[in-house]
Amino acid sequence: MKPALDCVPCLLRQTLDAARVASPDPAVHERLLREVLSSLDGGDLRQSPPVLGQGIHRRLRELTSLADPYAEAKERQNRLAVSLLPALEAQVAAAVDPFELAARLAIAGNIIDVGPTGDLTESDVRRSVEQALREPVDGPLAAFRSAVERAERILYLADNAGELAFDRLLVEQLGPQRVTVAVRGGPVLNDATMEDARFVGMLDLVEVIDNGSDAPGTVLADTSPDFRERFAEADLVIAKGQGNYETLCDEAGPVWFLFKVKCGVVARRTGRAVGAQVIVGSSPACPIAMQHPAAPGQAPLRPAACGHED
Repeated sequence: MKPALDCVPCLLRQTLDAARVASPDPAVHERLLREVLSSLDGGDLRQSPPVLGQGIHRRLRELTSLADPYAEAKERQNRLAVSLLPALEAQVAAAVDPFELAARLAIAGNIIDVGPTGDLTESDVRRSVEQALREPVDGPLAAFRSAVERAERILYLADNAGELAFDRLLVEQLGPQRVTVAVRGGPVLNDATMEDARFVGMLDLVEVIDNGSDAPGTVLADTSPDFRERFAEADLVIAKGQGNYETLCDEAGPVWFLFKVKCGVVARRTGRAVGAQVIVGSSPACPIAMQHPAAPGQAPLRPAACGHED
């Protein structure tokens, strides 16, 4: 998915939020912001937001010498989600339709995202759970259920720390024996890594792999050969979160996206309201158009290893 111009101020706001999380030094904040401004001015705005975000967060880690600036935030989010899990498991077990409720709660967990807002609170998470309990998902749940029933090999693309505990509810309904969960290959924002999967007990439930990439989404060209093979061989791919939607919405294959709509750009592209709990099936193309094209030959803000963020 190519970004709209609305994504530019959002990326700048995320840059400043991330710099303030990583360092108390205003000089670091200004330096990173100036670098991003310069790169966006001369860069290729046809790159997906997660690709642009990947470059920003790599540079932030270089400037601060922090391997994972969001480590403390992720630990808090994991602890909160794990503390809510027993009550949610009981509600799913008692539900008339456990699969539907588990899907709704897995989507509710997608609120645990520092990218779009930067100021997530425990109250936000609890409100999202309450929304999931009272509101149905917006999308073809029956078709999604049918796709799940037919699949023998399911690849589940995780999104954020904390959210990964909510994903356990759905994975248990899918049948753990046929599910492989994939997390990020390196830290970026509060996206889930292998350490987070271990914290929430996902490793005790299913096989967990990492995708070899530190993009806040799934940029297939930047992932490992093993991950790309798993992606190609899966009968069904379940992709959580906006970052995965932004990077995979135009990929061929049996991909189903489960996420909360967090910005006006994605709301317009999906035809859903901001805040909606969404299930979207893959389509042959994701027709996204820039309001104006980037100049030819301009260098994008991206890692050198990426062949071509949330």
